[in-house]
Amino acid sequence: MSKREVEILLAVQNALYTPAVVTTARTLSHFGEHDLGWLAVAGVGGIVDKTRRREWATLGVATFSAHAASVVIKRIVRRARPHDKRLHIGVKTPSQLSFPSSHATNTAAASVIISRMTGSPWPLLGVPIMMVSRMVLGVHYPTDTLAGAALGAGVAGVASYVEKETR
Repeated sequence: MSKREVEILLAVQNALYTPAVVTTARTLSHFGEHDLGWLAVAGVGGIVDKTRRREWATLGVATFSAHAASVVIKRIVRRARPHDKRLHIGVKTPSQLSFPSSHATNTAAASVIISRMTGSPWPLLGVPIMMVSRMVLGVHYPTDTLAGAALGAGVAGVASYVEKETR
């Protein structure tokens, strides 16, 4: 862990650690846990929007694959989560491994796919929101969330390419 990353985490928490923000961050944390929220979105989308069922399936495959890749990388890198006594840890985590952020990974994958589906950049705003929420909760360093977002976007790009090429 670098001192600079801890200082960034402290600055984020000092600026944003309010009851409303923490509640929102915890809600996002539960939504993104084990990719269950995004898999539910993909499932419901596929049921409701039959004309784009294949794209909704791509969303599910992309977020699941991105999440799985992040878990494998965590086990290889084995970076410990933030543990500075000045930090507020606002949520329990399923592991003590930090790099990359699985929440940032699956959210980036979902946001990229949904942005492509809708033709709008607005879904991409979910990525920095999830990244900041992980820092507000004190469970990820900034580089964890950046790496997760990059990994998720990359997986989404591959999933979109495969979906398009196999139509």
